Amino acid sequence: MSQIPSPIVAPTPLTRLRRLRRTQALRDLAQENTLTPHDLIWPVFVTEGSNERTPVPSMPDVERLTIDLVVDAAKRARDLSIPAICIFPYTDPSLKTELCEEAWNPDNLSNRAVKAIKDAVPEIAVMTDVALDPYNANGHDGIVRDGIIVNDETVEALTKMALAQAAAGADILGPSDMMDGRIKSMREALEQTGFQDVAILSYAAKYASAFYGPFRDAVGASGALVGDKKTYQMNPGNSDEALRLVARDLSEGADMVMVKPGLPYLDICRRVKDQFGAPTYAYQVSGEYAMIMAAAQNGWLDGDATMLESLIAFKRAGCDGILTYFAPRVAEQLNH
Repeated sequence: MSQIPSPIVAPTPLTRLRRLRRTQALRDLAQENTLTPHDLIWPVFVTEGSNERTPVPSMPDVERLTIDLVVDAAKRARDLSIPAICIFPYTDPSLKTELCEEAWNPDNLSNRAVKAIKDAVPEIAVMTDVALDPYNANGHDGIVRDGIIVNDETVEALTKMALAQAAAGADILGPSDMMDGRIKSMREALEQTGFQDVAILSYAAKYASAFYGPFRDAVGASGALVGDKKTYQMNPGNSDEALRLVARDLSEGADMVMVKPGLPYLDICRRVKDQFGAPTYAYQVSGEYAMIMAAAQNGWLDGDATMLESLIAFKRAGCDGILTYFAPRVAEQLNH
């Protein structure tokens, strides 16, 4: 990267930096980063049934939706100019096994939701989650053998899962499992089976974070989880490792990369974008969302203003887009 020259600033009063803050018009002209609905990916939770909404108590205003209502959500996203929606299934506990076979069932809940959305709203990009935790009796992203989350056997399962999602019509696969070598395996399998145009948005730098709790409630993984995920998700104290992971995933065929969580890891977003220049995304995860919503509901801060400020931070840090549960709410504001 070329060295950025130091700015030349004349002494006061020749330079008064407040001049460009005096009016809204001047502030708009001088704004360095902007947020639009096109920057958003909306994560939604799908459940079995028809015309039913199930609130997620730890995520105010977020609901699990049946497939017909997820299709309505996709139509709403289209109308709000949100380009993509991401599907996360709430799997019936009776379908969860130690080998996670339901993950690559072509007719599982997630794949049926993808097909329904693409049939009804083909212009919306549908992203999927590639990880075993919604289908795992142990609640982990990978297959567990004698208390150890095994890598290579998990990669084989994830690759079958990715192919089933591609066949269902997914536009973007989101491997969120953090197993070594899964991007290469998926990319090669997609190429060999005629799905060469399916994009991979790799959760390349996913940290073993305490901010995921409400999400696990939403997908029904909290009660099933045995132990923690520190042996395969990143140590929050590491930064250079994130660059190694991103470099590896890009070299294995990832089209885009993600940092997760978001706000506590803006430094990682900035380093990834500066180092690689690849399409870079962040996930404003459930814990971040829940904190803002809880504080707003208690009157401790302005919810709308905080929402917008939190999202522009991702753009300032170099992100090309953000997965956020605020997507429809912020799009409605930006479209006014």
